[in-house]
Amino acid sequence: MSEVNGRNGVVRVWCDGCYDMVHFGHANNLRQAKALGDYLVVGVHTDEEITQHKGPPVFTSQERYKMVRGIKWVDEVVEGAPYVTTLETLDAYDCDFCVHGDDITLTADGIDTYHLVKKADRYKEVKRTAGVSTTDLVGRMLSMTSQSNMGDSDMTSRPQYKARSPYTTCSSQFLLTTQKILEFSEGRQPKPSDRIVYVDGAFDLFHPGHLGHLS
Repeated sequence: MSEVNGRNGVVRVWCDGCYDMVHFGHANNLRQAKALGDYLVVGVHTDEEITQHKGPPVFTSQERYKMVRGIKWVDEVVEGAPYVTTLETLDAYDCDFCVHGDDITLTADGIDTYHLVKKADRYKEVKRTAGVSTTDLVGRMLSMTSQSNMGDSDMTSRPQYKARSPYTTCSSQFLLTTQKILEFSEGRQPKPSDRIVYVDGAFDLFHPGHLGHLS
């Protein structure tokens, strides 16, 4: 729990980002952020601002809003959040502080998007999930496309992907452990009155269609 007392004893946490092609790294970031407080508000940038500072997103704003709302640690989504996080934004949503991963996010002009909240000491960092990013996923897709165009239909002969994100030196990997499973699960046992539904699938590059199917 955060050392900040919060309003009425409730610690409100702010996170923001593009959340394009939402992956387990995003979910893990928001899980860690929620653990620092009681109520998690997540701001999602517009297509226009993302295009200006990073390049056009793959998912539309409405798709990205829907995906973020589907993450269980998120209590509230703010649409069209500014790319540079300001104190006015935190105050507008009664948030005590902002949380981001331990990588640097810059504007098109090379300015740290969190410099204002850092200066005001209303910024906290959580551990970035090593080896996964939207950039990394796009790289993997391009690599798969390249292999396919060469007529290589044998999946076992394709190279192991070790794409590197510009924000981490770790190769693409995610070690699934019992502890990791517990961190992501609720640990709730079904009640005798619950109806248990089984759904299977590859769920590769999880997207709004998957989310709609499961919900």
